[in-house]
Amino acid sequence: MKIKILPLLLFLMLTSSLGAKILLPEIMGDNMVLQQNTKVNLWGKSDPGKTVEIRPSWTSEITKVKVDAKGNWMASISTPSASFTPYSISISDREKVVLNNILIGEVWLASGQSNMEMPLNGFWNNPILKANETITLSGQNRGMRFVTIPKTAAMTPQETVKGTWKECNSENAPWFSATAYHFAQMLYRTLNVPVGIIVCSWGGSRVESWTSREILETYPDIDLSEKGIQNMDEWTRPLLMYNGMLKPVSHYTIKGFIWYQGESNVGHHDVYAERLANMVNLWRKDWGQGNLPFYYAEIAPWIYGDGETGTSGALLREAQFKVQSLIPNSGMISTNDLVEEYEKTNIHPRNKIDVGKRLAFLALSQTYGLKGIASHGPEYKSMEIKDGKIYLSFNYADDGFSRAVDIKGFEIAGEDHIFYPAKVEVDMNNRLIIVSNENILKPVAARYCFKNFQIGNLYNTRELPVVPFRTDNFEK
Repeated sequence: MKIKILPLLLFLMLTSSLGAKILLPEIMGDNMVLQQNTKVNLWGKSDPGKTVEIRPSWTSEITKVKVDAKGNWMASISTPSASFTPYSISISDREKVVLNNILIGEVWLASGQSNMEMPLNGFWNNPILKANETITLSGQNRGMRFVTIPKTAAMTPQETVKGTWKECNSENAPWFSATAYHFAQMLYRTLNVPVGIIVCSWGGSRVESWTSREILETYPDIDLSEKGIQNMDEWTRPLLMYNGMLKPVSHYTIKGFIWYQGESNVGHHDVYAERLANMVNLWRKDWGQGNLPFYYAEIAPWIYGDGETGTSGALLREAQFKVQSLIPNSGMISTNDLVEEYEKTNIHPRNKIDVGKRLAFLALSQTYGLKGIASHGPEYKSMEIKDGKIYLSFNYADDGFSRAVDIKGFEIAGEDHIFYPAKVEVDMNNRLIIVSNENILKPVAARYCFKNFQIGNLYNTRELPVVPFRTDNFEK
């Protein structure tokens, strides 16, 4: 009996293998958005040696690719201009899989920690500004699609990860990243094309969490042993988010990255800029699309371990600002004004509307080249000391400032390096901010909102805020 059954089992196994459907990663599925006017990657698994045929409905062109010895295949197909016309893609290795309701538009990846993760629904006892209205009207944005990658940790780089594309409606929208939603909505309304967002974030994660082993091994303070990683809080562990969440989606063709992270790196400002730049270089190498734009949000005011008037958060913001000079094709938006006084103990401020919009202003101006859109608030340029006053000049303040009275957040220090509140004047004609203190006859330095929690109220005429800064390099 055994002799008769064995050939039958072998035959059934063989025919089952030959008839098996092609395997695709979840991110390649119905409702996805593909980047317009380029060559996009499609990939998956099948039996070694098979030929995979790809037939997009927008063209009569057929793309064929061989499956390698490990059962992997990858193809590159040309996409047309953006359209709200739903397309399909047929993928076959003898048995056909059809992907439906595909839109062609603009695709961005949104990453970081909890302020990027935070959905329109909010967190426990943490609301999002105008969330119910946004969710109610979300069905008007039918051309927006989101895929949220679930929290997935791995010690080694993974090939696949969960996460399916969702259409924009009141049922799905509560679970979309609020920051990414308002970024996408501004692009959607301005460019009038479909927008797809891949959300790949984990609350509390550090920049090291999104970095590869090869890079992390060069950091002397990082223990990459399994025991060392397990001894850390789950959300702060290095390497694991990169391996489990980011690497698996790095074949997906995108337009650029948006990033909201940094709170968990407070206290390590001295290495943050370099490590963020290393992370971005790694991501760009993984995607293989050149210097993809990287736009990011400054961490918001909050009371860190050294208290409301401490500077640990301010020093991290300073590092964030400086990192723009290390990362080509990047930009930072300030969030200094986007908190309320009562939120000083809430690390998740509710206003994600303006965070998303400001990130979109950077993309629309710098990536899409739309003229007339301001994307930077005033940034400290230089100072001059004369007659007991400090005269401050700024970039991105060509038309002056938003107010001339009741300006908050400026401080001034004399030779003792102790800072005191400053009297503030505005030289309208020369676009200068003049700070002084009647008790400081020989000022040496000025600061603006250079504390853990201090809300500024000075803008340029496009209502983009002055970026917090200091003119000194004092230790405290």
